[in-house]
Amino acid sequence: MRLCVCLMLLSVVLCVSADRFGLRRAGQFVRDAAGGTWDMYRAYRDMREANFKGADKYFHARGNYDAARRGPGGAWAAKVISDAREGWQSSVSGRGAEDTRADQEANVWGRRGGDPNRYRPKGLPSKY
Repeated sequence: MRLCVCLMLLSVVLCVSADRFGLRRAGQFVRDAAGGTWDMYRAYRDMREANFKGADKYFHARGNYDAARRGPGGAWAAKVISDAREGWQSSVSGRGAEDTRADQEANVWGRRGGDPNRYRPKGLPSKY
């Protein structure tokens, strides 16, 4: 009987410890996702503010790059936001499949840690 009680207590302690670790990781994922969402918004806001012809891909790559650097949650947020935006734009804006493909290429490049300056157009102010 004592052995059974000891094993049950040990199981409870292990489950609680494992759950606490899982909650901590989940909390970090949510914080990363929130920060990644902010990074994506900041890149969008800067793109609108710059209003610079040919800078679209740079801001796509930069937003995804910044978000993914936060961790798995940030990368997840960047992918969800990028895919949703491209899905909406391809059906509503009429820019075409080629523009959507190029945007997604820049998104993936940034999420994988590629330097966003690959897409930076000449003449874009250094503020961005």
